[in-house]
Amino acid sequence: MQSEWKIRQLSDEEQAIQAMLAKELKISDLSARMLVDRGLTTPEAARRFVRPTIDELHDPFLMRDMEQAVLRLHTAIEQHERIMVYGDYDVDGTTATALMYSFLRHLTDNLIFYIPDRHKEGYGISFRGIDVAQQEGCTLMIALDCGIKAVDKVDYAAERKIDCIICDHHTPGETLPRARAVLNMKRADCPYPYKELSGCGVGFKLAQAYTERYCLNPQWLHSLLALTAMSIASDIVPITGENRVLATMGLRQINRLPSIGVRAIMQVAGIADKPVGIQDLVYKIGPRINAAGRMHSGAEAVRLLITDDPEYARHLAQEIDSHNTERRDCDNRTKEEALAQLENDPDNSKKYTTVVYAPGWHRGVVGIAASRLTEVYYRPTIVLTSEEDAGEITGSARSVSDFDIYQAIDSCSDLLTNFGGHRFAAGLSMMPENLPEFRRRFEAYVAAHIRPEQMRPTVDVEAEIAFDEITPEFFNLLRHLEPFGPGNPRPVFVTRNVINNRGTRRVGRTGEHLRLDLTDRTAAISGIAFGEGDKALYLQNGNPIDLCYELEENTFNHMTSIQLRPVEIRLLNP
Repeated sequence: MQSEWKIRQLSDEEQAIQAMLAKELKISDLSARMLVDRGLTTPEAARRFVRPTIDELHDPFLMRDMEQAVLRLHTAIEQHERIMVYGDYDVDGTTATALMYSFLRHLTDNLIFYIPDRHKEGYGISFRGIDVAQQEGCTLMIALDCGIKAVDKVDYAAERKIDCIICDHHTPGETLPRARAVLNMKRADCPYPYKELSGCGVGFKLAQAYTERYCLNPQWLHSLLALTAMSIASDIVPITGENRVLATMGLRQINRLPSIGVRAIMQVAGIADKPVGIQDLVYKIGPRINAAGRMHSGAEAVRLLITDDPEYARHLAQEIDSHNTERRDCDNRTKEEALAQLENDPDNSKKYTTVVYAPGWHRGVVGIAASRLTEVYYRPTIVLTSEEDAGEITGSARSVSDFDIYQAIDSCSDLLTNFGGHRFAAGLSMMPENLPEFRRRFEAYVAAHIRPEQMRPTVDVEAEIAFDEITPEFFNLLRHLEPFGPGNPRPVFVTRNVINNRGTRRVGRTGEHLRLDLTDRTAAISGIAFGEGDKALYLQNGNPIDLCYELEENTFNHMTSIQLRPVEIRLLNP
């Protein structure tokens, strides 16, 4: 499906700001436009944006219940109570667990962590986890990246004399758990100014608050920022405001002095000897850490992230890497079987949603499969499965564009035994007999609320430019706008009527990729287009294209250059 290219136009007021920034900062109009597109209207705001510092973090005590959380934690440490750090099994949950455990082990040795079994316990705080806490003699549980809807579980813990501190970022339900403290910026009564922290980010704020209240060495806290960056990248939260600061500082930590565990996972991912960016966290490190919880146990990932033993870290990283290989194979099988289901459905082309189910699909990959299916059909998607002897159907949902899939699922909440998430992704479970009615109502809700433009993939284009505008000065500013992600997307550009310069050719083992050497008659630039090898002859014959692309740095034979990576190629003489 061809995308719509939405090229942003500046208003008259924005054009005036662009001219002012270009003059004051002594940069090109295109560079100034990039700043305006990010809402930066003064030279001071632009300088802060491109050089974020740790001093820009908000006061953690602005978060509701932070005072109670810090006092309860301090009491537990002072009285040598046994503490359980409890986290979810995905990247956000395991990094949050590793962060809190690493922070607290310098303050107490009466400490354990717990990650629930994805298949036996499911998402969030479990009765089994609370039973383990009781058996271990814990009187305080710190729940990270989960717990905001665990009303009955927190009551169950209280009956067993276990206090809970909830550190979560998911949307709260109508009733908050009766925990000793509930830290969540999305609480209706929480005045915290930034609402988009990851679960690990909320845990960091608790550690920050404790550090400030009891005058601990802040460098001890800052050494854990790499974990917040990993969570921000992998949990697809906006990289704006405080998240931008945490992600930037965390990437700096990863590149300067990664922990033993992070270094080990970088090595198996093949990125230990290169500068690590946010995309490396999203596509190299995050999937491997996630694979531990999807295919085996999230506790493996936590053990890797907290270890000080290089040999043990190397062993765990290799294990996790093998889980990731298994996960990829399982993911591909699930996707192919789901596509076959849809192709055999005569009504599939008329639907606004994709809901597929098969018993025996691996629960650990249904979320990835849902993402893959949205790339094919581009509509709100749910992939469901069940295991042998399991009473429930469980699965994951993924959205498109800015459609709120959480609200769509919430409209069917009476049919569900459990659900949670946010507007872009969610998890859910139901009894098998409710599936037909859920399909019907979910389809009806989406059909009534989704807009036509949300059913077509779009590419938000920063600007239409000529190749001669891609200067070293401009690319230097582009690098300072990183890290890119939701809320600060990697800039995409359009250049029209582009032709082969001299050296466009097929590359790759089977010629499946396209090495580009292009010109728009103002300048020439090279690039690589993956999976586009079939367009080589078209370009070699002198035919023009319109090109939508990102820019990146390419280093080869110790020489560094700017190259483009196409997002979409349009043939003008097909």
